[in-house]
Amino acid sequence: MNGSGNMSSGIVDTTHGARVQPDGSVLFRLWAPSCASVGLELDGAMPAAMSAQGDGWFQLVSVAAKAGTRYRFVLPDGLRVPDPASRFQPDDIAGPSEVIDPTAYRWQNTDWKGRPWHEAVLYELHVGSFTEPGTFRAAIGRLDHLAELGVTAIELMPIADFPGSHNWGYDGVLLYAPDSSYGRPEDLKALVDAAHARGIMVLLDVVYNHFGPEGNYLSAYAKTFFTDRHHTPWGAAVNYDGKHSRQVRDFIIQNALYWIEEFHFDGLRLDAVHAILDESDQHLLEELAETLRNRCGNRPVHLILENEENDADLLTRLEPGRPRWFTAQWNDDVHHVLHTAASGEGSGYYGDYLGDTHKLGRALAEGFAFQGEIMPYRGEPRGAPSRHLPPTAFVAFIQNHDQIGNRALGDRIGVIAPAEAVRAVASVYLLLPQIPMLFMGEEWGTRRPFPFFCDFHGELAEAVRVGRRQEFSRFPEFQSPEKQASIPNPQAPETFQSSKLDWYELDLPEHAGWLGWYRQILTVRRQLIVPLLPEITGGASYQVLGGGTVQVHWTAGAAGLVLQANLSDRVCGLQTGSAGSVIWQEGECGPGHLGPWAVRWTIKPDTAA
Repeated sequence: MNGSGNMSSGIVDTTHGARVQPDGSVLFRLWAPSCASVGLELDGAMPAAMSAQGDGWFQLVSVAAKAGTRYRFVLPDGLRVPDPASRFQPDDIAGPSEVIDPTAYRWQNTDWKGRPWHEAVLYELHVGSFTEPGTFRAAIGRLDHLAELGVTAIELMPIADFPGSHNWGYDGVLLYAPDSSYGRPEDLKALVDAAHARGIMVLLDVVYNHFGPEGNYLSAYAKTFFTDRHHTPWGAAVNYDGKHSRQVRDFIIQNALYWIEEFHFDGLRLDAVHAILDESDQHLLEELAETLRNRCGNRPVHLILENEENDADLLTRLEPGRPRWFTAQWNDDVHHVLHTAASGEGSGYYGDYLGDTHKLGRALAEGFAFQGEIMPYRGEPRGAPSRHLPPTAFVAFIQNHDQIGNRALGDRIGVIAPAEAVRAVASVYLLLPQIPMLFMGEEWGTRRPFPFFCDFHGELAEAVRVGRRQEFSRFPEFQSPEKQASIPNPQAPETFQSSKLDWYELDLPEHAGWLGWYRQILTVRRQLIVPLLPEITGGASYQVLGGGTVQVHWTAGAAGLVLQANLSDRVCGLQTGSAGSVIWQEGECGPGHLGPWAVRWTIKPDTAA
């Protein structure tokens, strides 16, 4: 990787794993501080003893191994384990790892320079569900659809090797290996290459807060990879701040570099960083971000957070607006205010947003709806002041994998809210100065569900099935045995199959109509909103005009961008009209009122400027 902005065939010099040497030999390294000795098994042959290097490291250079060789490490008790830094697992998590030569793929788009963040229109997708074959190569066949839609960046749900043939991806255990159910590493590189050829960035969702519950062998040879000083909802916390944490931190930071440099990803989305527990002088998140930004020079690399704590400090900007650490955060608050408005749902945390028009205005204008106030659902303060941040520090959406899949039936917003309400909230977030993110199939109004699915084995599989139904038994609508039985079994193959997009829906008039609408509004965003974004350096002012109705005003240099939105089923009167040029209108918008589910966007000379 160079600092000029062009792509190179940079290979990460990882301290872990198998590395093909210039002379054709292969260097194998394993950090196993809990073991007195380690063997290396090549293609099922008798294990050879690895040399102890000190500090828990073992290594061996083999002239017999080459790209394609399959290998495992053999522990003193005879347990054979895959390489924790395996680049590929052809036979799933418990099988042997395969030596991969990362220089073998010939990149076609070596002049790709990335795209600035303010141009981003994100599209979250699950590789296994995006197409019927569910592979990296099959996804290439749908990139033209995304380019024509107006998408400028796809965000892949996690692909790190997981147990079984299908999984959301958040149960990965081998963080360097693209799951074999999706294809080989070179197939993933081909997907990235093809996206770049169409001007589309590719971001990857990575999970550094925990490892999956099945197939994680790290504790068998590196017990200090985990710690009991901290606890996460998913079990043992990763050791980022105790003894031997330097090796653990390096493993994770090198993984982030690996995806950016070897696979030419344009950025990463870090899952649930509030569960990355670290009391070091420098938090892992800060070290990771600084390392990536220093290594990548002028190349645009976009680092996105999911963070329930809404910590605005991680989104701090340097002059002139460059992120110090992270580029943006998924904005759940915008989702919640728009979802509750459209659906009327108020259970769980939705109750803290339902009918609160001030929070609607604040989330649209300033980013976070809660900025340090007590959130009743949590019973404690949430968030921090965010008005000083540019709106591009937030990713806005009305659907994503969590907000659909964590529902009992995995139902989409189009199933639970009227079409006019969905269109109204979509017209808000798609033109909002925050960065919009669609969830796959949203653009044609698919009603296909996206339920939670996995492919565990044994007692764990049954525990997941039972636990999923118990989780929803406290909801009034799922208290009867019959209703609980309707909750899809995450382990059932048909649950996974039901999540796959049906691309034939595009031939139906209803879905073709939705697709045309999305293409049209994203064209307006590209032509009229995106040019304004570099000029919007902070939050907006907002007014509550009535129940569910707000007006928001952003200053963009000498221009003003104004949103008037009535997200209710009632007419709302207005004291002022819409002076300026109307760039988008949804529903019935009169000079002195907004009809039900009516939205108007206007650009005008900004007298306040």
